[in-house]
Amino acid sequence: MKKNTLALLFAILTGFSGIAQLHKTPDSNNKLDHPDWIIHGNIYEVNVRQYTKEGTLNAFAKHLDRLKDMGVQTLWFMPLSPISKLDRKGSLGSYYAVSDYKAINPEFGTMADWKLLVKSIHSKGMKVIIDWVPNHTGADHIWLTTHPDFFVKDKTGKPAVPFDWTDTRQLDYGNKEMQDSMIAAMKYWLVNTDIDGFRCDVAWNVPGEFWRKCISKLKQVKNVFMLAEGDKSYLPKSGFDAVYPWTMFHMMELIAKGERPAFGLDSIRKQNDALYPAQTLQLYFTSNHDENSWNKADYGSFPGKVHAPFAVFTQTMVNSLPLIYSGQEEPVLRALAFFEKDPIQFENFQRAGFYKTLLSLHKRNPALAPNASFKKIATGNDATVYAFLRENAGKKVLVILNLSATEQTITITDKSLFGKAYNVFKGNSQTISGKPSTMEPWGYLVFEYN
Repeated sequence: MKKNTLALLFAILTGFSGIAQLHKTPDSNNKLDHPDWIIHGNIYEVNVRQYTKEGTLNAFAKHLDRLKDMGVQTLWFMPLSPISKLDRKGSLGSYYAVSDYKAINPEFGTMADWKLLVKSIHSKGMKVIIDWVPNHTGADHIWLTTHPDFFVKDKTGKPAVPFDWTDTRQLDYGNKEMQDSMIAAMKYWLVNTDIDGFRCDVAWNVPGEFWRKCISKLKQVKNVFMLAEGDKSYLPKSGFDAVYPWTMFHMMELIAKGERPAFGLDSIRKQNDALYPAQTLQLYFTSNHDENSWNKADYGSFPGKVHAPFAVFTQTMVNSLPLIYSGQEEPVLRALAFFEKDPIQFENFQRAGFYKTLLSLHKRNPALAPNASFKKIATGNDATVYAFLRENAGKKVLVILNLSATEQTITITDKSLFGKAYNVFKGNSQTISGKPSTMEPWGYLVFEYN
């Protein structure tokens, strides 16, 4: 969910005191210390309900070998908890209307099924994180009965509804006991199911003070990976390894529509460089569950051939932690239902090879590490062609993207790039020179230098 534009209005209507803490700057000396395995990692978002006809954890397990072969390293599972029935949307409800933080949605299977799946994922050398919903609960969460003081109250004294999410109720981060209970619930999943981290929903509406305490305590159990759904600067400073670069995603959309030039990406990159501590991982994507279900990603926002150069961008950009959403490798050419059963039909896997090439490159080449340098490369046509060089540990990766619907002429003038280079997608060596060449509409080139 990404309703941060409504945060201030919600605070005014409910009197939520925690909102004042949202942009409080923590200790500037807070050091980023990512788990080693995520540095060259990637994330694949699993929509369990829609992934198979059965919609169960056991049915999903049959896809593990295929995903490992594609190069998937970390599996992010959308919320696994039971869903509230009160004020439920649709017949099955939203994953994000949690009724019990310490249980498995029976729609998916049992806790034993989940533990077995985690062991299987780990046995294949992959990692697993789960979606956590700390900002709110469902409308009939057990805490509403056992701890009504854990919730913000509206003007009538009832538990407040955040924004327009009528199937949920807002938690009160001014309540220290609630904070401790939330941390205990997160620890439960770490200790009992051996997961490797959390993707935290609406992290931008939870105070940094809580995140600093929470993440510190979780890391006493295990060196967890923490992904914040949010783009506020206080999030990495509070201990999160990765954030959502929403502004970059929206600029990509505008460029795909032809409404902004390719160099519009530079303004966002510079903005984010100033916003986040160095080497903050940024979750780059062309689709996710929200963008697919509500905004036609990627089949509408990056349709057909438009998808490829932007997907390459998400996998090779500085500080990028690339994300692939369920079914993008097929690809799924529709919006998956959010509150009803709507299974993905896996048949062709048309993009699987394309993604495998990118994921392999991101994993093996030190030039794509977060601390690798970034340099824009002039092409003579920078309004439509975006080119850049990543370099680290004696390795270089040159990326050239035609972000337009027309053929473009490019000329590389940087003599340090002249000579033999390996064309990643064609699988052969080519000579880079200062001679003009053409790129097809929405074309992409990726070269490795040793």
